[in-house]
Amino acid sequence: MKGYIAQKGDRFYAVIYEGINPITGRERRRWHPAGTDEAAARRLATDLAGRRGRNSHERASLTVAVYLTQRWLPSKQMELRASTWDGYRRAINLHIVPRIGKIPLRHLRPDHFERLYADLLDAGRADGRGGLHNKTVVEIHMILRRALDDAVRRGLILANPAKVAHAPKRRPLSSGTSRVWNAQQLGEFLSSAADHRCHAALWVTANTGMRRGEILGLRWGDVDFDTAQLSVTRSLVSVGYELHETRGKTRTARRSINLDARTIDMLDHWRQHRRDEDPEFDPGDLDGHVFCRPDGTPTHPQLLSDAFKRLVHRSGLPRIRFHDLRHTHATLLLKAGVPIKVVSERLGHSTPGFTMATYQHVLPGMQAEAAQTFADLLEASADLPASTR
Repeated sequence: MKGYIAQKGDRFYAVIYEGINPITGRERRRWHPAGTDEAAARRLATDLAGRRGRNSHERASLTVAVYLTQRWLPSKQMELRASTWDGYRRAINLHIVPRIGKIPLRHLRPDHFERLYADLLDAGRADGRGGLHNKTVVEIHMILRRALDDAVRRGLILANPAKVAHAPKRRPLSSGTSRVWNAQQLGEFLSSAADHRCHAALWVTANTGMRRGEILGLRWGDVDFDTAQLSVTRSLVSVGYELHETRGKTRTARRSINLDARTIDMLDHWRQHRRDEDPEFDPGDLDGHVFCRPDGTPTHPQLLSDAFKRLVHRSGLPRIRFHDLRHTHATLLLKAGVPIKVVSERLGHSTPGFTMATYQHVLPGMQAEAAQTFADLLEASADLPASTR
């Protein structure tokens, strides 16, 4: 329908038809003030109607691929952390666009998503070696939900079909078995790695439970030798193999961690090693990275992981990932009876409940010990009736 003009008093308005209200079923028209000149009002009505027609055609032909890659992703680049945005980009380009990218945005239905998720679970890996992990498919589902929520807000579609689609359910955060070392194995590993340049970084990781990016993002100004504390305020991450600094995953990720005397000594010795290693090293430069390369440039996260993998292989110990040093730190503390809230604070988890869910495999043994401890307290009570002893 073309636009037309209407007159109220001595003023004209360009009236543009905007379709049917999906809730009331009534026609929608927008009135645009056009002044007192009838000819100018007619030109405005024609121009607005033509523009709306072009926009309607564009919306009708807009595909999933064009919307996600050319509209939605660019709009999110300033809003999201660099690593999160890159994860969205890879998921969209690798898994979404090749399968449903050619479908017009307005033609999307819940069954499109359900077939997509089934295909990804069955044969979604880019290398052709089977399906994606359940958790990865859930993350793809969440990306689509967020992107199409934005499409609804922009008026590109009336409703979000991804909200209706059945998606895979998340599996438990942890399984019955955990890839961690016991205290003896951890001690053996740290001793065997003592001759390696990464030893200090591995020591601090094992003794604090810090994430890989947090360790590599640590600067000398974050270490307080007087109070034996370090501040976790940033993380060094790799996005497309390029290094980026972020402010941490959550508000609680930015935290202070108390250090033991041996770890403080380890950091002091490492600082002395940096003086000997790099003539340009300035102990007073608080912005310098603690665990950097010999020339003072930041260490790429993959280099640290690769060094750890080689050292584990050399040690002959059960294989674990670098991130499992964090799990080992938490597990050993929990088994030693350290309150879960304290462990949660050291790890920078959002809540103690998340820590409990992640390390629930540790708790059954702890609960058995707690039951026996309580029984011993009762048995030692002088007021307990003799028949119950």
